[in-house]
Amino acid sequence: MEISGKIIAVLPLATGEGKNGTWRSQDYVLETADQYPKKVCFNFFGDKIEQFPMAIDDVVTVSFDIESREYNGRWFTSIRAWKADKNVATAASSTSTPVSSFDAAPAAASEGTDLPF
Repeated sequence: MEISGKIIAVLPLATGEGKNGTWRSQDYVLETADQYPKKVCFNFFGDKIEQFPMAIDDVVTVSFDIESREYNGRWFTSIRAWKADKNVATAASSTSTPVSSFDAAPAAASEGTDLPF
């Protein structure tokens, strides 16, 4: 699955000891740009933290897996990211006006075609 938005919080790095050694988990909060923005907390685990560094105000598209697990009769859901792409919006692309087929027709008529328009 994928979700896009702006990073609005970087939570403290969590570390611990497990049966396979030391683990690290970094949580981020992303806010979508929908009409009704949603806030989504996701995390990177282990080496993915350095592989995909992110900071507050970065606009990203995050690929993730959702998993739920039961512990002591309660269910917990995690959103584990495995890839993130930073979206770079340039000022030139946001101010350019797309050319439609209607814009091209008057120029072609002035080049000496036999079309009446």
